[in-house]
Parts: sequence; C-alpha cells; structure tokens
Amino acid sequence: MSFQPFVPIGGLAGWAFLKRTQARQEASFANSPRMERVTQSFQRDFSAMRTVGDLVENLQALDVVLGAFGLQEDLENRAFIRKVISDGTSDRSALGNRLADKRYLALAREMAHLAPGGSGSAPEGLADRLISQYQTKEFEIAVGDSEETMRFSLAFERSLPEIAAGTRSDTARWFAVLGDPPTRRVVETALGLPKEFAALDIDDQIIRLQDAARNRFGTDSIAELAQPEMIETITRRFLLMDQLRASQAGMSGAAVALSLLSATG
Repeated sequence: MSFQPFVPIGGLAGWAFLKRTQARQEASFANSPRMERVTQSFQRDFSAMRTVGDLVENLQALDVVLGAFGLQEDLENRAFIRKVISDGTSDRSALGNRLADKRYLALAREMAHLAPGGSGSAPEGLADRLISQYQTKEFEIAVGDSEETMRFSLAFERSLPEIAAGTRSDTARWFAVLGDPPTRRVVETALGLPKEFAALDIDDQIIRLQDAARNRFGTDSIAELAQPEMIETITRRFLLMDQLRASQAGMSGAAVALSLLSATG
C-alpha cells in the first residue's frame, strides 16, 4: 500500500504540523513501493537513452524527467518537449530561451546530452539528481492533495533560494519568481496583490512586486528575501492572507480579524 502524506488542517497550525513531521513523512514517501518501482525503472531506462526521441517515447521516464522540473502537466505535449530539448540553450532563439517559464530552460540545459549534437551519455549523477527532484516535487503534490496551501508553501521554501542562487541580476530573479507558479502564488498572496495584478504589463508587475516587497518586508532583494527567517515570515503571511481571503466570503470583517489574531496568538 502506498504512503500518502497527510496534513490534518490548513493555516499556521497545519504548517507547524507539517514542518514537525516532514522528514519522517518524506522518508516514508520515498521508500513507498510505488516510488521504489519508479526509481528502479528510471535508473535502468534513463542510462540507456541516447537521443531526445528515446526520452519522449518512454512515457514513464519522461514523467520522471518532467516531474523533476515541475512540468508533469506537459507529459502529453511530447512534440513541444522534444522541441525544447532539441533546440538546446546556446542560441538566443532557442525555445527554452524564449519562454517566460524558465523551468523549460532548466530542462533543456539538463537534457543537453540528448539534443542533436549532444554526447548521448548522461553526466554522472544526473539520474540520481532527477530522481531526488522528482521525489521532492511528488511529495509536494501529494501534500497538496491533503491541503493545497501546504504544497505552495513547501514549493516556495524550496524554490526561492534556488532562484536567489542564480547568477542573474535581481530584476531577472524577480522575472524568475513570476515564471514559477507556486512561488508567484505565495509572493502575490503574501503581498496582498489583487487579481487584477496579473493583467499588468510584465515590467509593471516587476515594479509593483519590488515596491510591495520593500513596503511589507523592508527589502526587494531576492537574496535577502530567500534567507531562512524571511522565507518563514513570507510563508506565514501567505498562509494568513490565504485564510483571510477564504474566510471573507462567509465572515464579517471583525470575525475574520478575531480569527487571525487567535491564530497568531
């Protein structure tokens, strides 16, 4: 029987429960029969792949690779994925370079050995790294089946330091925040940005995000926002703001305020 991660409640109480039990739940999930089967099959098949065609024709292996980058919803878009990988990353006109969602660029970079002209041989450790990333993201998805906000919180906690570690300007890092759906969701909610925000020109969105971050958290530096204590602050505010938005439909303003004060007390 497969292990199913569990969070009994949302909000700050649910987050505290998840952080307290996360290591144990992750270990049980990684060692579940289903995950062990997927891991063994991927290790065997991926090592034998020499071209992008080998990858896109093996749905089980492709699911792991896409899942490692949070792109599992593209499993049926095999022609598109073939194009992303085949184009590589060296040419500015390559599809991965032109897409706003930089997860595709990361995919193309990691699968470069399968692209035309590539070595056809996976770099040492790549399969293990992909499996680890896949397991992490699958755990987040499974947690989300129990409580969606916990999935976003886990993904944000993981991804913002990765974005900050990129050798890019801070503006480019903000573009990466917008290009990563879970991170974007957490940041926009924590900053209290309205739904209309998404309709703004992308450059205006960046300006609004930076202004709001300075006003709310005292900095618009992704490197500073990615520090552990700041990530926890942003995550807690995201959970509170999400609770507030969910509660407003059926509660008076005073009741919502009292509820949130009780949660933080």
